[in-house]
Amino acid sequence: MNTRYTSKHGTVSRPPYELYMSMADMRNFLRMLPEDKKQGVTADFDSLDATIQGFHIGVRVKTRVPYSLIEIEDRDAPFHFNVALHFDATGHPAQTDFFIELSAEINLMLKMVLGSKVQGALDKVVDSLVDISEGRMPEGFDPTQFPSGFGSGDAS
Repeated sequence: MNTRYTSKHGTVSRPPYELYMSMADMRNFLRMLPEDKKQGVTADFDSLDATIQGFHIGVRVKTRVPYSLIEIEDRDAPFHFNVALHFDATGHPAQTDFFIELSAEINLMLKMVLGSKVQGALDKVVDSLVDISEGRMPEGFDPTQFPSGFGSGDAS
């Protein structure tokens, strides 16, 4: 059963091109993870692989539309899914309307168990990105690992 989730929208205090470029290289996702979460995770420009609680999950970039969209799809995951990261202009040059869409082939039982957790996780990612762009780093994150100036709080 194909299930779709859409995160809340968040206004990130960075221009679309800067936010997009920080996420276009999958190695940046690895760099941004807290140290205690990096074990078992590898990445290159186009893909990221992780072993979490004995399960292997791999993703790769399917599509890059400069400064507006990055589509990521599963590779060797226990179920099929796609993630779309949207970077939309807001009318203010130093802000981006950011949101995430997730489409997953999961059965009804898994949907009932995970549904609200998936939605909450997507919304938390958006909230954290907004916070980081305004200089408020979540606990366990090292601001030196983010692209230059990203977490400084002074939007360009």
